[in-house]
Amino acid sequence: MALEPDGGQGDTLALRLAAPDATLSLRLPRRRRSPDDPVDVLAAELADRVGPAVHAYEVAALLESEGLTGEQIQERYGRPDLFSLAADLYGRVPRSFPEPPPGPDPWAPDHVRCALRGALFALPGLAYLLTGGLWHSPRGVYAVVAAGLLSWAWGQALSHRAYLRLASGPREAGRTLGVGAPSGALLATAAALAVAGPGPAALFGAGQSLYLAAAGVLLVRGGERLLLLTLAPLAAGAAALPWWDPGPLPRIVLPLLTVVSAVAVAGREIRRMLGADPPSGATRPPLLASLPYGLFGLAAGTLVISLGRREPWAVVVLTVSMGPAEWLLYRYRGLSVAALRASADETGFRLRSARTLALCLGGYLLPLVPAALLTGAGTTPLLTLAALLWTALLLQAFGRAWLPAGATLTAAAGVAAVPLLGGPPGTLALPICCGAAAGLLVIGVLWCLGRPTAHS
Repeated sequence: MALEPDGGQGDTLALRLAAPDATLSLRLPRRRRSPDDPVDVLAAELADRVGPAVHAYEVAALLESEGLTGEQIQERYGRPDLFSLAADLYGRVPRSFPEPPPGPDPWAPDHVRCALRGALFALPGLAYLLTGGLWHSPRGVYAVVAAGLLSWAWGQALSHRAYLRLASGPREAGRTLGVGAPSGALLATAAALAVAGPGPAALFGAGQSLYLAAAGVLLVRGGERLLLLTLAPLAAGAAALPWWDPGPLPRIVLPLLTVVSAVAVAGREIRRMLGADPPSGATRPPLLASLPYGLFGLAAGTLVISLGRREPWAVVVLTVSMGPAEWLLYRYRGLSVAALRASADETGFRLRSARTLALCLGGYLLPLVPAALLTGAGTTPLLTLAALLWTALLLQAFGRAWLPAGATLTAAAGVAAVPLLGGPPGTLALPICCGAAAGLLVIGVLWCLGRPTAHS
């Protein structure tokens, strides 16, 4: 790094940064100060890292990483605090945006994995086609729904905690899953038994709970292909139904094979994780950190069931769309990083961020319209619930969990309460509540993720 006068003109300061493959020349305005102004010297030293910043907050974070204290900032640079010095540096150094380093895009989605996850969310529903006639009754339906809601809520919270524990190594995550997955299955089974009493419905609720617990373990570990193999007996039995009635015994045995194989594969995966080397200095995140994810799972399950009571095909469409939804979550992150590199200031980035959100959310919702029309499902309830779930998942992907949890819980409570309070019927309550909650989350995305610091 070298400071050179600009041809003796005296009005600019040329900063040359020597690099192995190139030389970058930046021009700093010459201020009418002493040649050894410490702020100008600091700007020259940090120009290569201050130049790409699109907000002074990024410069403040850089100064903190350099170890500057409040006393040093006041005594050496004559500024009252860190943020005033950062703002000064941000104004002195021209914006420069180096090309990204060569290599694969870290946010490039795995197309096959996303497609598999969409199928894996939908295929377990075939169990209801095979076994529904054996346990279907008002109490049986309530029992299965109660077990399913508890499994969804528990699974969301457990998956989040397992991901947190993976930061300390697979062994810690294995302990979390080894305790949490059986506990969740036991809790959901107890709920089914309490609602329906001993009988076929409670047995189906137990099988459903065991499968969902095992599936959660495999999805955390990226075992989508293994989980798909465990669903083969169930899929084969359901595919034969239009031409062959298998009878009561195959209707029980085929789903049972799926549950047993899923539990066996998940148990093997947990044993592998427990056999990993113990971490050094593992940290245990607080349980409260996973609570909003569980609340979101409970509320989302309630809304999906409410939609399914009136529009069963809409639930099928929504479930299959979860694969493309995950693909678009990755695309949002990749496009946001590209927008960050292309923006010269915070306002420009906010505009690009809004366009990215419109592109990804619109790309998710638009294909649902013909799918809803082809299946005869209600378009408006499906689109509002899909928008709510996708924006909630987007905020969760960036660690903003309480806002989506609160919005989905409020929407679920509204769907249940509006008819009781004399409002519009349930067919209108769901799109009204979900649409309002989705609008709130869109504003939350624009506010929280429209800031450059959310993507740095």
